[in-house]
Amino acid sequence: MRQMLAAVYYGPGDLRVEQHPMPEIGPGEALLRVKSAGICATDLRILHGDHRMYPPGTRRIPGHEVVGDIAEVAPGVEAVEVGQRVFVAPNIGCGHCSQCVSGNNNRCANYVAFGITIDGAFAEYMRIPAAGIVQGNLIPLRADTDTAASALIEPLACVLRGQDAVGVGAGDLVLVVGAGPIGILHIRLARLRGAARIIVSDLLLQRLDQARAAGADRVVNPAQEDLAAVIAEESHGEGADVVIVAAPAHKAQEQAVHLAAKGGRINFFGGLPKSRPTIELDSNQVHYKELLVTGTSACSTHDCWRAARLVDAGRIDLASLVTARLPLGRAVEGFKLAEEGSSLKVVLEP
Repeated sequence: MRQMLAAVYYGPGDLRVEQHPMPEIGPGEALLRVKSAGICATDLRILHGDHRMYPPGTRRIPGHEVVGDIAEVAPGVEAVEVGQRVFVAPNIGCGHCSQCVSGNNNRCANYVAFGITIDGAFAEYMRIPAAGIVQGNLIPLRADTDTAASALIEPLACVLRGQDAVGVGAGDLVLVVGAGPIGILHIRLARLRGAARIIVSDLLLQRLDQARAAGADRVVNPAQEDLAAVIAEESHGEGADVVIVAAPAHKAQEQAVHLAAKGGRINFFGGLPKSRPTIELDSNQVHYKELLVTGTSACSTHDCWRAARLVDAGRIDLASLVTARLPLGRAVEGFKLAEEGSSLKVVLEP
């Protein structure tokens, strides 16, 4: 049996870089030679044993932000060809439920996802099931694309879905809570969509500096400055048109309804820990201010195609978010860097 290098999850805190059987493809399938795979907050949650799809006893290869080259295709596969460079949309739906047929395969009750329910991208090779090819999960990229940057198409697609839910548009005053990689993408996309003012809140000075460099009009450390007062000042007392909570922060979600303007739109982008999933919400704020409070989770394949087009057209810069590129053999180190927050985005390159 052919072998490959892979970073394998064995249990909470136990990620091992080791030789692993190379996947064999079946009818209708393809084999991807992984070029770049990003480490995200979901991967960190998996490593800590906090992901519901990684119950005790799970042994699996994580990784779902991936670009690679097609290494093999099964006989009869015509949608892709050997040598083609592709981004892989991570979620594969059943294809026939109401969510899938409406284009929301990320909400399919019986979904399959790379690095979540099946082996993912922290390996030299990854198997692409037939359903992933038929449903359009392989998105062609130019041969000269920066694979590390293009791996970030997946988080951009999630951000695009979040902003669609609250209709970020021309003239909006947008508050983004959380200045990690997702927060930076929210800044750039909100600017592209015509936001007039973008305010970013975070507790880390380094991240606030990154937010400012990414185009934020004003940055706020809520431990040192009154965020509500800043929003009042920036909005002439009206509140933010859009509040995006891009961090798993209970207080930020609770405060969002107070910071939003009348008729404001709120997106809870960051999920809360499963050990403490509840908040206290002033529902009168929602009622009397006629707020729209939304949540978005992951991204659909359609979202990924749209995000890929934005990147291909040069409308969104992803390369500057990649602050660490490491070989797969240093995956454990890469996870530590991502955990520390000293790097904006860590990408493994097998």
